[in-house]
Amino acid sequence: MISSHALELARTLVQMNTVSAHSNLELIHFVRDELQRLGVASRLTWNADKTKANLFATLGEGKPAGIILSGHTDTVPWDGQAWTVDPLSATVRDGRLYGRGSADMKSFIAIALANAQAFLDSAAPFAVHFAFSYDEEVGCFGVRELIADLRDAGIRPLACIIGEPTGMVPAIAHKGVYRYKCCVRGREAHSSLTPQSVNAIEMAARVIGKIRDMAEGFERDEPRYAGFDVPFSTASVGQFHGGIADNVVPRDAEFRYEFRDLPTADVQTMQQAVIHQARALEPAMRTVAPDAGFSFETICEVPSFLGSADDPVTRLALRLSGEDRTTLVAFGTEAGLFKHAGIQTVVCGPGHIVQAHQPDEYVSLDQLARCEAFMQGLAASRAIE
Repeated sequence: MISSHALELARTLVQMNTVSAHSNLELIHFVRDELQRLGVASRLTWNADKTKANLFATLGEGKPAGIILSGHTDTVPWDGQAWTVDPLSATVRDGRLYGRGSADMKSFIAIALANAQAFLDSAAPFAVHFAFSYDEEVGCFGVRELIADLRDAGIRPLACIIGEPTGMVPAIAHKGVYRYKCCVRGREAHSSLTPQSVNAIEMAARVIGKIRDMAEGFERDEPRYAGFDVPFSTASVGQFHGGIADNVVPRDAEFRYEFRDLPTADVQTMQQAVIHQARALEPAMRTVAPDAGFSFETICEVPSFLGSADDPVTRLALRLSGEDRTTLVAFGTEAGLFKHAGIQTVVCGPGHIVQAHQPDEYVSLDQLARCEAFMQGLAASRAIE
């Protein structure tokens, strides 16, 4: 059974509105103050306008190495969703905690915080670090600043456990998420004078067709990676804007697209194929309009993650969770960024992704109890394995 202290902390965090479009400082300051009462100092790293912050804290200062417990503090919005409870109510009913962020992933943060004193009292030969980030949901932006700060400060953790909702089954791989915006500039004209124009929508469509061809090629030809729901890389266009009237050849068009690449794939090659298609169209466009062409902007880059069942942190997570298997997850996390920083990483946390981002998001109290037992086991550990 989840302790009343941990559950109350989870409810407190869920009641804070930390949608990515808003500040997360209420939550960050709350965690900082809770740790300060235990004599633990926190390092904060900020976004450009200081409306958001990451928090890093070490419990067990002076021990030779440490394990990061990592979570993001932001949530997705709930506008337009058919909730039956207030998304910020943190309602407990029928063995579940309801509310935005209950599964993804404030409960993990709360349970880690509830066990802070146990980590301080632990005889384990390693410290426990808390790493709580901003803007994960919109591109894993905050954690990049946090990792850079650790590097600059010479802090070198041994391992990282990211508490995304995996049902407390350790996950050792996920795909990457790369999103781009393409803007097309053509030349407008009356639709009766099309030879004097460059139709930005039609030029965009030719590049979009390339993206669709690539997606079909991945499905047809890419070697399968067993364990993923979709065992090959994917590509898709998510937004398109262009045109002002039926009888005006459009000067401008814009579309956004993404790749979700397997850990074994090369997303840079994918993006270069799209750019190559666009550049091949530009000479003909510029014979009509010298300033016509394509421009590309990176929206987010969340690298894929590939760990191992043999990594010591994975073996530790298996032991603490009581599981005898690992899994792969379809969603992106901050794991690839920690791994690329040289920190062995595993993803393991309470709840299930099918409840995340949904109306009436919830996490079961049984999952929270399993997570609390995991934390208590970590505090009692004598080695990272």
